[in-house]
This record gives sequence, C-alpha cells and structure tokens, in this order.
Amino acid sequence: MKLLLTRHGQTDWNIAGRYQGQSDIPLNQTGQLQADQIAKRLSTETIHAIYSSDLSRAKDTALKISNMQGQSPALHTDSRWRELSFGDWEGMTYKEMSAHSPELFSKWMVNPRDISTPNGETLAQLAERVKTAFDEIKNHHKDQTILVVGHSGSLQTLLAFTLGVDLNRYWQFRVGQASLSELNVVEDSVVLNLLNDITHLQEK
Repeated sequence: MKLLLTRHGQTDWNIAGRYQGQSDIPLNQTGQLQADQIAKRLSTETIHAIYSSDLSRAKDTALKISNMQGQSPALHTDSRWRELSFGDWEGMTYKEMSAHSPELFSKWMVNPRDISTPNGETLAQLAERVKTAFDEIKNHHKDQTILVVGHSGSLQTLLAFTLGVDLNRYWQFRVGQASLSELNVVEDSVVLNLLNDITHLQEK
C-alpha cells in the first residue's frame, strides 16, 4: 500500500501560535489556497480512498483533494485522526500554557507520551487511536493508494510508531501545513519515501 499523508491548511490559530487540539477551527484564506495547491499536486495520483479527521480544517482540505480527482474516491471522516486533545490548554499559546500550570507544563514537555495536559490526553492515548485507524486502513486497502488528511500531532505520531521512533521524539518529524509525505507499507514494516514536501506551495 502506498500511504499519502497530508496535514490540513493554515488557520488563524496557526498564525497566532495557539494550540488548536480538537477545537474546530476553520481554514483561513491562506489555508484554502494551500488546500487548492495540494489538491492540484495530487490530481495526477490515482487515490483509491481518502481518510480524514472529522474536524473542518482537515475535512475541507480532504474535500478539495477529492474534488480534483478524476473519479472522486470515497471520503471517510474519522475522529481517530484528530489532533491531540490539549484539554484546558486549547486555544492557549506556548507562553500561556506555561504560565497556567508551570510545574505540569515542564513535566509534559519532557514526557508527553505519559503525561497529559489538564483534561487532555497523552501521546500514548493519541498513538493508540491512530494505530487502530492505521491498522484498519492497512487491512482494507492492500496494494492501493490511500490518502490520510490529519494534523501535525496525529501524523507525526503515525510516523514515529511506524518507523520505530520513541513517541517523546515525535516532534523530530516536521509536518507542515498542506505538506505531502509518503510511506510504502509492506506487511508489518514501512518505508519512508517522502517527508514534508511543500514544493507545490512554492509555485506561483
């Protein structure tokens, strides 16, 4: 299976540096343009199915990609591809989160795999739901090309556990807005062919 990974386009909270988590923040004008650009980039790919987070910024990006396909592939929305829940910290900036609960913030920064934000979830919990979604796709789409439209957290977590990287180092995978990454999935192993390609966003 060829697995294509795309993050949603830009939102106003991205610009403001606010942690969106599972808050349903829509694409802004730049995000809409980025979604059009990744849709154009993928228009020459034969995509058999698209799986997307059910949050509008991801779903609207996925819809644009689907509409640019010659034969629109099935589009499945799935809450398991949502961003990490930041709980009470959603909508805050890095500084605001640190000021809210300094001690917890310091521990969370070191070990987000096992420590959650207030009323949020841990990286381990995020990885568990992403893995179940990934396993279902792998079982149902052997030898096909599948696209997942998600968020930085869900896609970085997927890359980490499929490539054997400690979840606490998931941030080492850069997944930019409307970027394209590609994995070849063979049995129980994966090969990373492409990571965070944004050349389509630089076109005039």
